[in-house]
Amino acid sequence: MEDLNRPMKRRKGFYVKMKFLNPNYKHGRPKHNNNRIFHHRFFKWIIWFFLSFYLFMSFPSFQNPSNNSSKLKQSSPNTDSDLKLKVYVYELPEKYNKEWLKNERCSNHLFASEVAIHKSLLDSEVRTLDPNEADFFFVPVYVSCNFSTINGFPAIGHARSLISSAIHFISSNFPFWNQTLGSNHVFVAAHDFGACFHTLEDVAKEDGIPSILKKSIILQTFGVEYKHPCQEVENVVIPPYIPPQSIRSTLKKWPLGGPRDIFAFFRGKVELHPKNVSGRFYSKAVRTQILRKYSNDKKFYLKRKRYAGYHMEIARSTFCLCPLGWAPWSPRLVESVALGCVPVIIADGIRLPFNDTVRWPEISLTVAENDVVNLGKILDDVARTNLTTIQRNLWDPDVRRALLYNSKIHAGDATWHVLRALQQKLNRGDHHLNSGVYSE
Repeated sequence: MEDLNRPMKRRKGFYVKMKFLNPNYKHGRPKHNNNRIFHHRFFKWIIWFFLSFYLFMSFPSFQNPSNNSSKLKQSSPNTDSDLKLKVYVYELPEKYNKEWLKNERCSNHLFASEVAIHKSLLDSEVRTLDPNEADFFFVPVYVSCNFSTINGFPAIGHARSLISSAIHFISSNFPFWNQTLGSNHVFVAAHDFGACFHTLEDVAKEDGIPSILKKSIILQTFGVEYKHPCQEVENVVIPPYIPPQSIRSTLKKWPLGGPRDIFAFFRGKVELHPKNVSGRFYSKAVRTQILRKYSNDKKFYLKRKRYAGYHMEIARSTFCLCPLGWAPWSPRLVESVALGCVPVIIADGIRLPFNDTVRWPEISLTVAENDVVNLGKILDDVARTNLTTIQRNLWDPDVRRALLYNSKIHAGDATWHVLRALQQKLNRGDHHLNSGVYSE
């Protein structure tokens, strides 16, 4: 048994012993001099303070704070707190919005931005419950959810009467419409020709925008660079709705940097004969010309029928053709950008969404409608020269974010850009005017 009374050997270890030299220390006993002891302790505290401060400021998180903060803002934008405007969202009877949601397609089809913007505003920091402090008034009327029983497409013949009824309701129950004649009221018209509410351009132009809306602000997918009756109203061009969960699911299976084994891709409606059954030229015959010219070209993957793996085809493609349909805009614009396929825009004079933020010339190609016969040569030339640069710009996550709607607003997403456009109008005082076309 170990002898507990035995003196323990000195344990091995590492220690540091510090001793300040003191001239008053003699024979192991200090002389008592309070004044010198005070200065001695004060000196040690000063040394400790500056040493600690140096180590603290040398820590990596305090170096280049401006660079770090900018990276954080870019990597995790998730609030709308930097928007200064206030929006009042009318609570309308359910027949104007919620009742339409019984059909699940209402919140997921290409015109569903009217639903997405409404939902995200309800849970937004820019929303105010006090209409007296509002800068803008959002009128949530879903006019795109009346799907045809014949072809399944949205039928918008009821749109004018439904919106007129909603305006009658808010003008009868609230004072704010009558105060400005609706100039600070915001509507969504995500249809072929915006607030003209018709699929065919000649009819849409003849009908025009309802007079009751002409002083309001319209968020619309339709926009052109030339004078057009369907944009003779203050407006913001917005992207069509593409379900963000579908994009995320596809990118998990086929990331942006994955192989792109399809050179030029298009899937969609194409008339074999230029004239539609209505007697009009669908797509101004552009899609028919593409099919006739390149259907036997192995570099072109052209399909007319719907396919469940459509988004995967886009993710596998280098160039995605985005020709006009009845209207200049197309959901392919958003799908292509979101999935990293270079959009080839074939729609003369189109006005693209958020063109002050999304630098379309740097992420896409524009081909004139009458130049589709040279489309193959144009794409080959780009593939040989600046394709890598275009793809690098296109694959910037901020670009994809700007064109997609979320259930809650994220800084930099589509709804955020809509609000930013409205805020710019507010800063300029435009929402009190009705001076024609505005492009945001």
